Amino acid sequence: MVYIIRLMLIVSILLMGSCSQGQKEKDSQLALMKMTNPNPTVTKKNDGQDKVEKIEREVSNFDELYDVAVIKGEKATLVVYKVKHMQRFRMKKIEQNLNKTLEKKYPKENFTVSSDYKIFLEAVRLVEKKENGTLSDKQAEKRLSEIVKMTSDMK
Repeated sequence: MVYIIRLMLIVSILLMGSCSQGQKEKDSQLALMKMTNPNPTVTKKNDGQDKVEKIEREVSNFDELYDVAVIKGEKATLVVYKVKHMQRFRMKKIEQNLNKTLEKKYPKENFTVSSDYKIFLEAVRLVEKKENGTLSDKQAEKRLSEIVKMTSDMK
């Protein structure tokens, strides 16, 4: 009897291990459950990648945040983030401080800031598609403007 139970346990472990080998986990599939830290992205090549990386570092310095995505387009720069669990009661204040800091350091930029998970997920998907090459610069700019419009519709 003990032999059969051990055999069943070994077979089930092998089956579970073999099922997960073929699956590639994308950041967008697990973006809500784990920290993804997507690369800062620019919709047009050679259009201020250094500035976007600098903005991401600036936003990442906020202690209340743990995951940040920055996407810069022609007209708007999208900054999405996740707030640490114990800081969720202060989300409005955090967003105000973040907006104030970004506007002060980068007065010429048009920022859209959001802590919404759906917007974060869409931003991560946009970054993935842009990095994979499945999205052209024009398509990425169009998708970015759709995401920015989505954020304004939610407020």
